[in-house]
Amino acid sequence: MDNNIDTSRLIKRHLEEQRFAVLATQSDSQPYTSLIAFAETDNLQSLLFVTSRDTRKYANTLTIKKVAVLIDNRKNQISDLNNAVAITALGIVEEVTADYKSDLARIYLLKHPQLKDFLYKPLNALLKVKITEYIVATFEGVRRVPIGDIK
Repeated sequence: MDNNIDTSRLIKRHLEEQRFAVLATQSDSQPYTSLIAFAETDNLQSLLFVTSRDTRKYANTLTIKKVAVLIDNRKNQISDLNNAVAITALGIVEEVTADYKSDLARIYLLKHPQLKDFLYKPLNALLKVKITEYIVATFEGVRRVPIGDIK
């Protein structure tokens, strides 16, 4: 089977199974990480998350729009040596505008229905990371997958 198809399936399955990720932003040449509850679009071209507009992560995304999102499945067990997968999604973040919010909010709430009130708080923003590349890491190796190669 084609390696790109196998890798695309791995990425899709991994993103569907995981609910949380680590968002890496930057400000003043200093990296900053935050735990987020994310959802993926069906075509894997975007990741969605919600944050308050008065957080450092939100301020950082206004300053430097390039972000990394780490989604992993480790369980802090010895079995992680053989089974752990870490996927880093590289992309550009933007706040979702009113024109697209209802469709993207629906995707987000399918994965996180318990966050409905949080999503619709007036101070909170739905953010979208437009993915440019995935980096898939296992203990067997690392594969870079440009978004155009996702099948």
